[in-house]
Amino acid sequence: MRHGDIWYVTFGPHKADDSAAGIARSTRTFKSEVDAKLFAMQILSKGLTASAVTLNPHQPKQVVGPSQIESWADPGLGG
Repeated sequence: MRHGDIWYVTFGPHKADDSAAGIARSTRTFKSEVDAKLFAMQILSKGLTASAVTLNPHQPKQVVGPSQIESWADPGLGG
């Protein structure tokens, strides 16, 4: 983790994707919510799944699960 990062995005294949067996989930950290959202949109466009969370000690704690990630990341959907 780089100094000053406040968001991380975890990403990987959908659990139901049998062809992705053996592919591990990965995580990247970001200094801003905007950067995390841009990265999440790139991941979603590749057909992968993602979630985002603020890093401690950033407050308030924010958790964006896979079912909410698209609306959070896409400004056209209210993100």
